[in-house]
Order: sequence, then C-alpha cells, then structure tokens
Amino acid sequence: MTAHVRRVTVGQAVPAVELTPSAVGLLRFGAVTRNAHRIHYDGEFARSEGLAGPVVMAQLHGCLFHRAAARFAGDAGRVLEVGWQNRAPAHAGDRLVVTGTVRAVDAASGAVTLDLVEHCGPDGTVCCRGRAVVVPE
Repeated sequence: MTAHVRRVTVGQAVPAVELTPSAVGLLRFGAVTRNAHRIHYDGEFARSEGLAGPVVMAQLHGCLFHRAAARFAGDAGRVLEVGWQNRAPAHAGDRLVVTGTVRAVDAASGAVTLDLVEHCGPDGTVCCRGRAVVVPE
C-alpha cells in the first residue's frame, strides 16, 4: 500500500494560527509551565518594570509556532523541530497571529522547512520570527 503524501511547494502559505491570551490565561499557562515571574500575571508589577502590562511568556509563543507547524503537517504528519526568537513583547489582550511560508522541501526525506512569523497587537508588530521542520502526512 502506498501512503498518500500531499504536494507541498516552496512559497506555499502556512495557514494562520491565532490566539488572544487573557490575563487569566497567562496566569494559568504560567502555572502549568512553572513560570511564576510576576511580569506575566501582575499588571501593576509589569508596568513598574516599564511594560504596558502582563507580557506573554516565550513558551506560549513557542506553543503557537508548534501549533502552526503541526496543523501544516496534518494529523498523520510529524513536527521534527521548532525554533523562534522573540523580537518584541506581546501583552494580555493582544491578538497573536502566526503565519508563514514553505522555505524548502527535501525530496529525499520528505522534510519541509517552514519560515514562521508572529504578529501581535493592533499595529501588527512582529513579536517573533522562527522556523519549523515538519514531515507532512
């Protein structure tokens, strides 16, 4: 039996993944990831540190990058790696949108490299850039 592999091309779009984290959501995410830094849940403390309010933790950005890669790979696909760099803070209430494109397709292994970017807030600031390697279904 031959497995069906969907056709992937360089330049192909990665469907968007969106999340608008709330202050309570950041508190809960921090609890399950054991990230108890006050800048992620205490608005007054975050502002005393020069921030506009509670900031999204790096691990949550990584989860969104992984979610975009996993959705692109499909149910039977695999995510081999995900990496990103934070570029600007995102805050509770900011709409986070991860998009991307296919950078490369390795015909021999079936691995697909994705360039990913996360925009946040009303002005669409780039808050993270990264990449993922997947093997689509």
